[in-house]
Amino acid sequence: MNARPSAGVPILRLGDVLVTGLLDQLDDNSARAFTDELTSRITADEARGILIDISRLQIIDSFVARTLMELTTVARLLGARVVVAGMLPPVSITLVELGIELTGVETALNAERGMALLGWQQTRQLPKGAARAALS
Repeated sequence: MNARPSAGVPILRLGDVLVTGLLDQLDDNSARAFTDELTSRITADEARGILIDISRLQIIDSFVARTLMELTTVARLLGARVVVAGMLPPVSITLVELGIELTGVETALNAERGMALLGWQQTRQLPKGAARAALS
């Protein structure tokens, strides 16, 4: 058995959308493992969308930015749309100060808005008994 290294980042499947996140800074090995794992899942799960939540990232550098851009390009070539959600204000300020543009990376304020961009809609659940009354 030829085991690939795992990035240690959970990748959840919600229909045809994969949801994952970045918890800490990535080094070369974990970035490669994350990219390999996510691209494998795109093809295996026939995903049409990927949401990457970065709300726990306190800082970002050019390496992480480049990794996100490359991952977005690879996913697009595989037929999937990527939305990066939850960027904190200090992270966005750092990117601007460093002159780093996330070319080709679609962003959303939070995961809920990111899922909406990928075609998911939040449905309101009626309180118990209200559904029956609404049908009457």
